[in-house]
Order: sequence, then structure tokens, then C-alpha cells
Amino acid sequence: MGDTGGLRERKKQQMYERLSDTAVRLFLEKGYEQVTVADIAAAVDISKPTLFRYFPAKEDLVLHQLADHAGEAGRVVAGRPAGRSPLDALLHHFLAGLDRRDPVTGLNDETGVLAFHRLLYGTPSLVARLHTFMERDEAALADAVGEETGGGVRARLAAGQIVAVQRVLAQENWRRITAGRDADGLHPEAVATARSAFAQLKAGLPDLARDRAETR
Repeated sequence: MGDTGGLRERKKQQMYERLSDTAVRLFLEKGYEQVTVADIAAAVDISKPTLFRYFPAKEDLVLHQLADHAGEAGRVVAGRPAGRSPLDALLHHFLAGLDRRDPVTGLNDETGVLAFHRLLYGTPSLVARLHTFMERDEAALADAVGEETGGGVRARLAAGQIVAVQRVLAQENWRRITAGRDADGLHPEAVATARSAFAQLKAGLPDLARDRAETR
């Protein structure tokens, strides 16, 4: 027998992608409020109950586009190389994202990316759902920095500050690009701003600015 379990999982993931991509396309073409869940289900030739088994809420169809980044900050900290502090690891990761024009950093001027960001940030229900998405990121990051911060409320406060800084940096990059800047021209400024922001974080979160060797 073949790997039926693996095949089933691949088909499931393909359906997630197909549903999300179809929904975003329809939202961009017709407007978020003008497209119903029934419209999306019909476009993919499935029933509404089947669609809801994949995505319990309409907003989740859009947020799935960010699924690869779910819990990313926590993974970066947990998987950082020896000798690198949590904040240095996160800064290095953000700068690498800027270098490759990762849409999650806001430093991307491709037409499709800008349209998606307008949809995301211009739809109140999506903004509210995005906050829930970010709260999960904060929880994962709080777990990852628990050793350095002592866990509990201190870890949650630190994670909240870090996620907030990353969000503001991305939104500021996006705001400047929508105002007419191009990604390549904005890149040096975005790098300098990110370094300055993380320097402020290091000043306020000294426990996360030291690597494990320094804390022993």
C-alpha cells in the first residue's frame, strides 16, 4: 500500500491553499463585504459546510495567507545559533526579510502584495482577526523567551513589546510605499529604522540582549 496518509494530508493542504487563494482573488475583485462564503464555496465547487470544515470564519480565508509566519518569532528564538541573543536573532531575521523583500516586513511594492495589504488593513473584521493571530504569536514567543525572562507575566510583556515593534516597522514600511516610495529605494532607511527600534528593545529588555553564555 502507498502512503495514503501522506497523500490525504497533501490534498488537504492543497484545498486550504485553493480556498484561500480563491477567496482573496474574489475579495480583491469584488470587495470583501460583497463576496459571501457561499460564493467562495461555489467557485471551488464544494458545499458551505465543507468550506467551514477548513475555515471556521470568513476572515480565516484571508489570514491563511500568513500561515507560514504563524509562531515565527518563537521559532527564530528557539532555533537561534549559539552565542546569539534572542533580540539579535530576531533582528537578524527581520533584516533578512527586508533584504528579500518579504511582504511580512511591509517592504514590498509588488502590485499584488500592495492590494493584499490594502484588503487586510482596510477591512475592520480582518484587522480584528489579525490581532488574534498576533496574540498567538506573542504566546509562542513568550514561551521561547521564558528562560531568559523568568516566564509568566515578564515573558508575556517582553513578547508583546517585540511583536508590537515588528508590527509597527512593517506598517511603517507599507505606509511609506503606499505614499509613493519604492522598495529598493526605501530599503536602507528601513534597515536603519529596524536597527534603531531593536536598539530600543535591547535597552528596555536587557535580559534578551544577552546570549546564553553571558547569562551563566
